[in-house]
Amino acid sequence: MTSAPPSTTLFNDALMTDPYGTYARLREAGPVHRTTTPDGAPVWVVTRYEDVRAALTDPRLSLNKANTHTTGRYQSSMPPELDAHLLNMDPPDHTRLRRLVSKAFTARRIEGLRQRVQAHADRLLDAITERPADLMHSLANPLPMEVICELLGIPAQDRRDFHAWTHSVLGPAEDAAVESRAAMREMHRYLTGVIAAKRNKPADDLLTAMIEARDERDGLSEPELLAMAFLLLFTGYTSSVNLIGNATLALLLHPAVMTSVRAGRTPVRAVLEETLRWNAPVTLGVRRFALEDITIGGITIPTGSRVWVSLASANRDAAQFTDPDCFQPERASAHLDFGHGIHYCLGAPLARLEAEVALTALLARFPCLRLAIPTDELEWLPSFHHRGLKKLPVIW
Repeated sequence: MTSAPPSTTLFNDALMTDPYGTYARLREAGPVHRTTTPDGAPVWVVTRYEDVRAALTDPRLSLNKANTHTTGRYQSSMPPELDAHLLNMDPPDHTRLRRLVSKAFTARRIEGLRQRVQAHADRLLDAITERPADLMHSLANPLPMEVICELLGIPAQDRRDFHAWTHSVLGPAEDAAVESRAAMREMHRYLTGVIAAKRNKPADDLLTAMIEARDERDGLSEPELLAMAFLLLFTGYTSSVNLIGNATLALLLHPAVMTSVRAGRTPVRAVLEETLRWNAPVTLGVRRFALEDITIGGITIPTGSRVWVSLASANRDAAQFTDPDCFQPERASAHLDFGHGIHYCLGAPLARLEAEVALTALLARFPCLRLAIPTDELEWLPSFHHRGLKKLPVIW
């Protein structure tokens, strides 16, 4: 027997300033909550670990926005010309497209990027001279942009534009949908030109490889090629930036852990996995749409409803993690920040590699690193979907 769902006002200043306290209260109140996005669109939010994990693999929850019965503009979709991507597809289209694109993200290929990532990180750290230094500006933001643009084959002189466009896409203000779509269309126009140029002059990069897949039988269609190029560029940047920033902050807030890492007792990878759980760079999973009435935790979600799973909430669920609010890199990791199942993030190995190289190089370069401001003065990006710092001022 199902019960009426709790209804709550979720997407407000309280979620921005205290996301984990807010989600803790929601988990206590119930497993699923009916609320609205900032532009008034109805949405259902799943908050408990077991329910979130199950929802991530439930075939009754579609990623294809054609299955929605709701309205609302708040970052609900990309422009039509960028719809043909993995985050808007279900099998069998998703299966075919992921098979083609995943060839570029094998563990071997990503590990082969380590020296190039290291060179970028060393160059960025060499350039840090000011005190205090903002590590978001000096390291966390530019490193992933350099790496993903190099991987795709985007010319160096055009990368500043991509940073500006990405910032626009992430904006959560009431008029964000208009600004976000404008930035996406700028990206679309630019990528169309780059792809045309690479057709005439192929290179050893991911875009060229995707073009070759486009021209093969059963390969990428032209809309899929453009949409995937955009998605890889955008997602390959955002998660890595926030992971580097959040992991660095976690070490700064936990000096004993930092000492253990420096001494070689705690692996940097363990710090990253705990950061992904404790202060998740991605707080909400990709929106899904109910293909039929679905019951989660005794709550029935009607057909066509938009559903968001809270990864940040699931990762702090005491039913799954002992002392979930404590940062403990030694714990066994079972976080969901890169997703679960067939939609598990393709770029996860790249994000881990970039963050591992960045943190290792940073700790080696600055042995007395510490925060330059009180923790209550740290500012977070105004986003309900991502958790990342505006600035991270440090001294050493």
